[in-house]
Parts: sequence; C-alpha cells; structure tokens
Amino acid sequence: MIEEQEIHLRDYLRVIQKRKSIIATFFVITFIVVLIGTFSATPIYQASTQILVEKSDNTPLTGGGYYYNSYDPEFFGTQSQIIRSHNVARKVVDILSLDTNYEKYFPAEKNKPSVVKTTVASIKSFFANLLPSSNSFDAAHGASGKAWEKSKADIIATTIKSGVIVSPVEESRLLNIRYKSENPEFARLIANTVAQAYMEEVMAIKLNSSGYAIKWMTEKADAEKTKLAQSEKALQNFMKEQDIITIEDRITIIPQKLADLSARMTSAETRREELETVRAQVAKLRQANVNTETISVLAENKVLQALRDQILKAEQNISELSQKYGEKHPVMIKARSELKILQEKKAQEIDSSIQSINNEYELARNNELNVRRQLDQTKNEALNLNEKFIQYGIFKREVDTNRALYEALNIRIKEQGVTEDTQQVNVWVTEQAEMPQSPVSPKKMRNLLLGVVLGLFGGIGFAFFLEYLDNTVKDPSEVEARTGVNVLGVVELFDKEKGISAEIATRRYSESTFAENFKALRTSVLLSSAENPPKKILVTSMMPAEGKTTIASNLAMTLAMAENKVLLIDGDMRRPSLHKVYGLPNSKGLSSYLAGVENEGLVHQVDDADFYIMPSGPIPPNPSELLSSKRLQAMLLSLEKRFDFIIIDSAPLLGATDSLLISKVVDGTIFVSRAGKTTYDALRRGFKSYDDIQSLVLGVVINAIDMKQSEYQHYYGYYNYNYGSEDNARG
Repeated sequence: MIEEQEIHLRDYLRVIQKRKSIIATFFVITFIVVLIGTFSATPIYQASTQILVEKSDNTPLTGGGYYYNSYDPEFFGTQSQIIRSHNVARKVVDILSLDTNYEKYFPAEKNKPSVVKTTVASIKSFFANLLPSSNSFDAAHGASGKAWEKSKADIIATTIKSGVIVSPVEESRLLNIRYKSENPEFARLIANTVAQAYMEEVMAIKLNSSGYAIKWMTEKADAEKTKLAQSEKALQNFMKEQDIITIEDRITIIPQKLADLSARMTSAETRREELETVRAQVAKLRQANVNTETISVLAENKVLQALRDQILKAEQNISELSQKYGEKHPVMIKARSELKILQEKKAQEIDSSIQSINNEYELARNNELNVRRQLDQTKNEALNLNEKFIQYGIFKREVDTNRALYEALNIRIKEQGVTEDTQQVNVWVTEQAEMPQSPVSPKKMRNLLLGVVLGLFGGIGFAFFLEYLDNTVKDPSEVEARTGVNVLGVVELFDKEKGISAEIATRRYSESTFAENFKALRTSVLLSSAENPPKKILVTSMMPAEGKTTIASNLAMTLAMAENKVLLIDGDMRRPSLHKVYGLPNSKGLSSYLAGVENEGLVHQVDDADFYIMPSGPIPPNPSELLSSKRLQAMLLSLEKRFDFIIIDSAPLLGATDSLLISKVVDGTIFVSRAGKTTYDALRRGFKSYDDIQSLVLGVVINAIDMKQSEYQHYYGYYNYNYGSEDNARG
C-alpha cells in the first residue's frame, strides 16, 4: 500500500515537473490580474445601522397589542424583504432628494483615467453586463432600452435597493442594515435613512391596514344593519299573523291548564266507572228477579232504610192484631192497607233511586266527554302554540344574532378609530450608523494571498486538466500498461541545430546520446527473441511525421556498426524519402522489382560499409497490389541469404494497408510513436489491425522524447545501461 502511494505521488510530481512552465505562467498571470485589480479598485466603505423590531399581535378584528419575545425566522425574513423593497428605497430617494443632488456625493472625475484604470474598467464593464452591479448608479444609468423609461428617482431607488444588506442577529429581535459605497458619508447616510424609511413604511402599512379594516367593518355593519331590520320586520309580521302578541304568557298558562283538565278527566272517568258498575249490578239483579236492595247504593239509601223500618213495624203490628182480630176486621184491613202503602212507597223509592243512578251516570258520562273535549282542545292548542313558539324562537334568535353582531361591529369600528389615532411603530433604532473610517474592500492582503493560492492551485489544476486531456504517448511504462506491448526503446529529440539530417545522425555522431539511444534499441531488438533474433524487420507508424524513417535508418546503421551486413529498404512507395537522405537515384528500386521491370542494380552500398540501401523506385499507381504479390516474399527470401538484417521502412498504417501486407513476410514489426503526438487510441487501433492478421509486433519505439525533462532521464539511464551491457558482452 505504501509503495503504491509513493508511485502515485511520484506521478503527481512528474506532472507538476513536466508542466511547470504552464503552472508558472498561470500563477504569474493570475497574481498580476489580482494585483492590478486590488490596487486599482476603488475603496468601498460600509456603514451599519441596528434596529429593534417587535412582533405584535394587533389584528383589526381581535385588537390587542401583545408583543412576542421569541425569535421568529419567518417574521424577520419578511421584515428583511420589506427593508429591501422598492418602496423603502424610493422613500430614501425622496427623503434625501437624491434625484436632484446625487452628484453631490459622486462628483464626476475631472482627470482622464489611467491606462490601468481604463483596462480594469473595461473588464468590470464586461462582467457588469453579466451580473448587475450592487452600488453603481452609473451602470444603472447607462442601461439601455426599458431602463430609460423609468424616472431617475426610480433608477436610483433600484440601485440603492440592490445595495442594501439586511442580516438578523440570531436569537434576538435585532436587524443589522448595511450599505456599501465609494463615499463613506453616503454609506452612513443611506444606512440611517433606510432605517427611517422602513419605520415610515411600517407605519404606512399599519395605517393602510387599519383604514382597510374600518372600511371593511363599516360595510359589514351596514349589511348587518339591513339584515337586522329585515329580521325584526319578519318577526313582527309573524306575531301579527299568528296573533301571538302575548305568546310568552300563554306558554306559561297552558301547562297548568293541561294539568287541571287531566285531573278533572281522571275524576270524571272514575265517577262514570263507579256508576256504570252500579247500573250493571242493578240490571243483573233485576234480570235474575233478585231483590236489588242488597246493592250498596240502595242499602245506604236513608229513605229506603226508613221505609224498611216502617214496613217491619207494620208487619209486627199486623202480627199482634191478628191474634186479637180476624182477617176481615176493619182494624186488620187498615193495618194491611198501611203495610201495602209502605211497600208501594218502598218500590217507588227503589225505582226512583235506580232512575237517579241512571241519571247520575248520564251526567257523569256527559261530564267525562266534556272534560275530554276540553283536554283535547287544550292539547291541540298547546301543540299549535309550541309550533308557533318554535317559529317565533327562530325569528327571535335571528333578530338577537343580527343585533349582537351589528352592535359588536359598531364597537370595533369605534375602537379601531381610537387605535388609528394612537397608532405607534414597533420599530426602534438601537444603533445609528457612524462614518466608516476604513474601507471594507479591497482587502489587499487577503486578495494577494488569494491570488497566490488561486494562481498556484489553479495552475496545478490546469496542468492536471491538460494532462487529463493529453492522450498522447509520453511515458514508456504507461505505454506498456495501456497497450500490453513492450517498449523497445526511447529516442531523444534530435537537435536540428547540428545541421544534419536526423536519419543519418548516428553516422556522424556515433558517440552522442542520440546514437546511444539506437544502440540501446539495437540491443532490445536483438534480445526480443533470444533464440532467433528477427532478421527481417518492418518499421512503421500510425501517422506521417512520427519519425519511422529516422528510426529505420539509424537502426539499420547501428546494426551495421556491429559488423552486420544490413540492407535498408524504402518500402514507402507513396512518399519515399530514403533516396533523398542518402543522395541516391530513385529511377529504379523496390517498385521496379515488384513490377518485374528491373532485377539488377537495385541495391546501393553506402560508404563502402556493410550498409546497403534499396530505394523505393518510381511511385506506382497501385502500391498495395505490388506489395501483395509473391515477388515480395521471393525477393526477401533471396536477400535474406545475402544480408544479416533487412530493415524495411513502410508507409504509415493510417490510410494505407502497405505495412499490413509487408508484415506478413517479415519476422516482426516495430511501431514508431512520437512523444506528445501519437495517441493511445491510434496505437491500439494499429495493434488490433496486426492482431487481426496475426502479424508479430516486436514492440514500440517512442521517438522525439525531450531528455531534458526529468521524467525521461531515468529511461535514458536505463536504456544507456543496457547498451553498455551489450558492449561489455561483445567485448
């Protein structure tokens, strides 16, 4: 884990080292811009006023003036918006008459601004078009289009509004009102005047609210008055129609009357039932021819009791006389006549009593019916009266409700009128703004420190961003990791000031580091296959100008320096160049042989050494068809017997298949990539093309590396070490 972190750290340091010039440039530019902006910026002063705002519960309908002491973020957020409203800003303009004396606080500059100020002003103007200025009336005044349709006062008010800063003091009822300006006196004046204007605005809002409440309640009271009059009239009409002027008195009498009638009804029913029972007994006894005197009513009759006593005495008298006189004796006849008279009186009395019972029964029955009728009538009267009373109650409650609401509204209207006369603002200034003695911006030390930090980290970030966007070949180990193909060697960027062509540099400067790069490459090629080193080697690239000809030529010369007989073939029949490098004729060459035109005089010896060159020959119209013929393979088999190594410089793979065709008849292919130019995508496409046809890729050579950069120095040392090892081995 530690080793991986160290590797990552080295990678970061490598990027910083590699792009240090970009980082330095970015840092210098950023710091200069911050420096110029800081020291050329106009000093800005800030003034602050502190106010105390109480939240009261003083609504038009409930009244009251209770002040809440708890902090309410929503309430204070609303007050902050009111303070920053256009109405408050417009009041500030009116109070200070800024529409006429604004220039008093910001007089026009008499001197022509410097070049630095002009440049900074231009930059500010550019960004001002993107973001509106907070405290610049000139910017607002210079606006085009609809801005000119506003009055000057409204424009100034808009500018002031945008510059007001309101911040609540947490867990308190205090608000800080801040304002920034180039003029310290103007900043102080605006901060204090905003507080004053806010108090006036709160008063206006309360008065408007109170006036609206009075108007609303007055309209509501008028409506309730109309409803009250209508309900009273409806009640009067109902009482008149139902004739219930004294309904409340009647409501109290009816229950007592019902109670009396109910008692009378019970008594009448009882009396009628008693008489009905007696009549039934009499009728039953008479039907059975039984003496009716046993009935309690008759037995208790005093007249009958007296007659019964007289009859008993008469019978006793007759019994006594019968002992003295005979039946026909006048005394006996008289006594019996008196007895008969008494008995007849008794019978008449019984009949009279029974008739009296019948008469009394009829009277009782009629009385019961009469009382029942009265009770029923009274009950019906009570029901009707109850219905009327219910309806009366509805009308009465409507009247009472309307009257109560109407009276309550009248009371609230009077109370609100008194409240309006004594209305007070629950806002107090606790701390007036003082004249600021020092500017709040620019903060020079902070800005310079910020410039250093921004320049440094911005430059590093920009460097890593460029590194992220850079998909070109740079690091040999990264090439191997990202493509899976070995790096055979690295070749430094050739110094053109030496006055010779890079393609033949190893001949002239055999002891240079450039030549040593190719000696290291030679070793890598020979060791790429220990048992059978490749003899026929194709050198190609993905795109033109990546240095394939330079690599092929110098590799061939380096192999020849090691006492090998080497043939360098210019296989690029589209843009041949080897004949120009070595000053050879190109009238015949590879194309001539493949076309069957020439077989002799195609190979040229260079400087009487074991180094030979075959030019490309005339440019054919169909290079791919010539390279796909069997004559190429036959030629290489023949040349392989004469030379130790055959190096073929072919056309780039991009846009042509020449190198793919040649790769089928050689032992391996070397891909040339140019540092900082060849992309990994291009390399992967090239390798895939070779994999598709199963051609061997020996490896990659990274060309044109700037060895002065520290990131490549260890690669140079590594390959130089291999080169030295090879020479020692040969020695």
